[in-house]
Amino acid sequence: MTASRGVVPSSFRDPSGFLFWKDGTLYRGVSVVYGDNYDHLMQSGLYESLVEAGLLVSHEEAPMEDAADGSLCKVLRPDVIPFISYPYEWSFSQLKDAALATLEIQRRALDFGMSLKDASAYNIQFAKGKPVLIDTLSFEIYREGQPWPAYRQFCQHFLAPLALMSHKDVRLSQLLRVYVDGIPLDLASSLLPLRTRLSFPLLTHIHLHARSQKHFEDKAVDTESRGVSRLGLLGLVGNLESAVRKLKWNPAGTAWAEYYEDASYSPEALEQKKRIVADFLDRASPETVWDLGANIGLFSRIACDKGMRTVSFDMDPSAVERNYLESVERGETNILPLLLDLTNPSPNVGWENQERMCFMERGPADAVLALALVHHLAIGNNLPFSKMASFFSKICRWLIVEFVPKSDPQVQRLLRTREDIFPDYTEQSFLDAFEEYFEVERSAGLDGMERTMFLLCNRVERA
Repeated sequence: MTASRGVVPSSFRDPSGFLFWKDGTLYRGVSVVYGDNYDHLMQSGLYESLVEAGLLVSHEEAPMEDAADGSLCKVLRPDVIPFISYPYEWSFSQLKDAALATLEIQRRALDFGMSLKDASAYNIQFAKGKPVLIDTLSFEIYREGQPWPAYRQFCQHFLAPLALMSHKDVRLSQLLRVYVDGIPLDLASSLLPLRTRLSFPLLTHIHLHARSQKHFEDKAVDTESRGVSRLGLLGLVGNLESAVRKLKWNPAGTAWAEYYEDASYSPEALEQKKRIVADFLDRASPETVWDLGANIGLFSRIACDKGMRTVSFDMDPSAVERNYLESVERGETNILPLLLDLTNPSPNVGWENQERMCFMERGPADAVLALALVHHLAIGNNLPFSKMASFFSKICRWLIVEFVPKSDPQVQRLLRTREDIFPDYTEQSFLDAFEEYFEVERSAGLDGMERTMFLLCNRVERA
């Protein structure tokens, strides 16, 4: 396999096949050693069942001339996911829904004589508002008595982080950034409160499982130490599903989740701001939009409702959770809420720092919304306007940005607990820095406020 064929770095671990780009098209090569399993997937009806249910990404078989060597028996053209996201960027309910989707896929696979051979959370993506399995080669033909080899991985990728988020602190999901193959069960067991040992599923699948791992090294309890019938595997799946469904988290208690209830906007100014954003979006006419500092997605939905594929980022777990739950309730297909600290965004991680893409590698977007964000970056995080302007120029063609002056109550709130060391925090200094990279296409003030909205066009893109 040569680098010129654009092999996707995250797919090198699987002997069953790999992803690669060729002439701008994404392909999945199916190795000869996986041929029988692939044929069973397609002929048994499992593929059709999962695709129809929206649980598996669909594909077309491509001509074999797209394969460069004899190690492949098939070449597939899978549907492309618009935006790749990772478990440490998901809200609690996103990870929970991904876990439940994985278990439902395993249940259906057993009905068709197959089983998931892995249960990596990275094999799940969100498309059209729902979790979907993107690894077509995750299945193997089931043989009676065969244990579920993905059991430990499911516990590490899904159950352990969900239990920690539910019973300890929702921010512990960020351990998934450090432990790329899931949170070690002994670590999860040590962090979970003692009361979780009174929960039979958590006692079994985390605490006792961790003890068994320590005693038997890589052997898991029950399913990996002896044969298990198909009925037993279905019982395991049902027990794991019950454990996941019982885990809850209430998205409340943070200032930012209640931002719009407490913000200094009057109802009239808020409606005016919505109209300005809508007008600016119509002028830019983007296909993809990133909303940075989106909170609960109020302005993201202006883009979403226009049919623009929108990724709605915020650093507050409560805000992202509320945003996702609203998207589910509305049945929205063009919005993806994600967790992101813009001052410490998702890095490149994994082998050679290439298995998982950093935030910026997944761009650029056609348009970025940066509403009520600049003052947090400048005053809350000491970021110069020049740094911001350079950053935004790398991730978008169009930028819709709001400048909030020092006189604004929200800026005064930031300055209450620190010395004002920002003499250059002025609208003119802001414009001077951003006009090095952008042209001002339009601007509009908010009535009764000193805030100004700008539509900026990237000079490089315009050239």
